[in-house]
Amino acid sequence: MSGATYRDSGVDIDAGEAAVDRIKPLVSRTERSGVLGGIGGFGGLFDVRAAGFENPLLVSSTDGVGTKALVATAAGRFDTIGIDLVAMCVDDLVCQGAEPLFFLDYVSVGALDPEQIESLVGGVAEGCVQAGCALIGGEMAEHPGVMEAGEFELVGFSVGAVERNAVITGERVEVGDVLIGIPSPNLRSNGFSLARRIMFEIAGRDLDDPAWEGATVSVADALLDPSVIYAPAVLATAASADVRAVAHITGGGLPGNLNRVLPAGADARVDTGAWQPPEIFGELARLGSVDSGEMFRVFNMGVGMVLVVPDADADGAIAALAEHDHAAIRIGEIVDGTGQVQLVGV
Repeated sequence: MSGATYRDSGVDIDAGEAAVDRIKPLVSRTERSGVLGGIGGFGGLFDVRAAGFENPLLVSSTDGVGTKALVATAAGRFDTIGIDLVAMCVDDLVCQGAEPLFFLDYVSVGALDPEQIESLVGGVAEGCVQAGCALIGGEMAEHPGVMEAGEFELVGFSVGAVERNAVITGERVEVGDVLIGIPSPNLRSNGFSLARRIMFEIAGRDLDDPAWEGATVSVADALLDPSVIYAPAVLATAASADVRAVAHITGGGLPGNLNRVLPAGADARVDTGAWQPPEIFGELARLGSVDSGEMFRVFNMGVGMVLVVPDADADGAIAALAEHDHAAIRIGEIVDGTGQVQLVGV
């Protein structure tokens, strides 16, 4: 009679080794200047000076993908949600002017499926390529009894650097500055608890149903559309324009994120009629009878990032963003106030 094994308890070491073999070529795609060694050690090494910095400050961020993971699990699509993970982290870093340098991921699953891990980490690697950072380490953990087979949790940690004299703090924001909005075509990775409730519980939609009347994409397509990664475009814009503040529009929407970069004596007045939110937002509002104030508090409503620049730099900033395929527009201005966000038209 043989004794108990780890596999009997639900943890498959062989599957873990197979998964590592699958992700090694994915990780190699993300190599950049500053990376020392490869994956497999107990820690990832990175030389900041080799990345071209002279007097840098390190900036760090961590995040997850929230309940968007449940939609990916239900749809059996795991290849893009890693892009969302990278976006949630690196687009926080760039709000302080930091260039994303490296990234680490943590994947926990109920039962380790090498193919699923390959898809998840493949998305993370693609996100790192888009962001220009290296995937230098991570962890896979099998948690039988905590999660069911097929379920997963995906968490990321990113580190960037900015020269000490180039940190973006928002301290120089002043009345008369212009708000430049960078479009978001989708929900990114925020508000999915409400979106899922509306789509699946209130409206009774299936993943394969059209996302809205006349749509050429399904509900699954619309909800799993990956986040745009803004960091490289924002960095390039900050190199050519006086970017005084940057706000990443995530959970809390415009009022809960743009206020974080405002000085005490100023408000951000946003003209919500300056752009047309993508169709998915209107469909969620209609199906759930959600008022516009709540929509703007929960979702990005089609604006994924906001830059604050002097009026004289606004056209140049918009042109710089256009060179990176972002059709940015003026969405408002800084006015006298108390550090609040005024949503005109809501």
